[in-house]
Amino acid sequence: MNRHKNHAGLRRPSCRSWRLACLVALACAGSMLLPSVTQAQGLAASTSPERQATEAAIERALQFLLTQQNESGAITQGQHTTTMTALAIMALASTGVTPAQEDAKGQAMRKALDFVLLPEQQTDEGYFGQADNSRMYGHGIITLMLSEVAGMGADAEQDQKIHHACQAGIDLILKAQRHAKQGPNRGGWRYTPDAVDADLSVSVWQLMALRSAKNDGLDVPDGAIEQAIGYLKRSCTSPLNADGQPQREESGFHYTPGGSDIQFAMTAAGVLAMQVCGQYDSPLVTQATTWLKKNPPAWGTRYFLYGTYYYAQGMHQQGGPTATDAERIVRELLLPKQNPDGSWSPEGEEGAGGPIYATCMAVLSLSVNYHYLPIYQR
Repeated sequence: MNRHKNHAGLRRPSCRSWRLACLVALACAGSMLLPSVTQAQGLAASTSPERQATEAAIERALQFLLTQQNESGAITQGQHTTTMTALAIMALASTGVTPAQEDAKGQAMRKALDFVLLPEQQTDEGYFGQADNSRMYGHGIITLMLSEVAGMGADAEQDQKIHHACQAGIDLILKAQRHAKQGPNRGGWRYTPDAVDADLSVSVWQLMALRSAKNDGLDVPDGAIEQAIGYLKRSCTSPLNADGQPQREESGFHYTPGGSDIQFAMTAAGVLAMQVCGQYDSPLVTQATTWLKKNPPAWGTRYFLYGTYYYAQGMHQQGGPTATDAERIVRELLLPKQNPDGSWSPEGEEGAGGPIYATCMAVLSLSVNYHYLPIYQR
């Protein structure tokens, strides 16, 4: 399996240039980057009925997201506007859409990026989480999105804005990590840039943004990634022995260091975070993956959509039967729950996120096979 690793076990930035070359080739051939429902039907000879159903569901979801864009360019229903717009951009990008396209999706993505890049969305210190009250959650998501679309702007001016906003966002993440944290919280992040504690849910978004930005060639010290990996290891539900092996037969990841109960969403998040940092063969990943295979997602699970997003991406990284089984599980869970308008509805603790959040997370969970977002490439 080609995981694009370098000598340090981290993936090379070349995966981004590979994707750009693919997109250019497709555009020159006059192809749509995401098969529409009609195109999916035309691929019957080479695509399974299950895959066609997934492609059709994704297309309906993207069309729903486009209907939610307002004149400002935001894709929102009123809450955490910048963050929801960033998630929608990631959903579009995960299917191969770029802001340089002249079709409806490309134009929507271009307008959405312009909205996120407005000066008022980011403080002088580079913080995105203040304007829409999404705190460090939103900051990590927005910065990750910008790092994933870096170099893909509609024109040179938009590319330059993406680069500057992304580097400022990364600098804020690095500053927040350096803020005085002690004991097991070292290397992690929490709700605000000046937090002295940390949790895995917030930390994973910051870590993925750092890893993606490093792939872009932005200024990210190796030590920041290493410290974050240390925090991930301390979030394991089992104490580790001298060799770094979990001492318990079953282990996963917990919301905060020291917790011993294995949580689905946090375990899935921990697996993906370790993988994108090159820790594919870590015993923590092996044991957590084994637990996830025994405890797959199900509607009613706490933070189902959030966890399923990480589960789909992390299990896909494993490849082989593990990836195939996870793809089937996610498809069978999500497709029957899609609303007639193409959206999904969040449940439980995620209810406040609304249909845009739910739909974006569903698309990101279903689109793993497109390989367009570099952070998720094997």
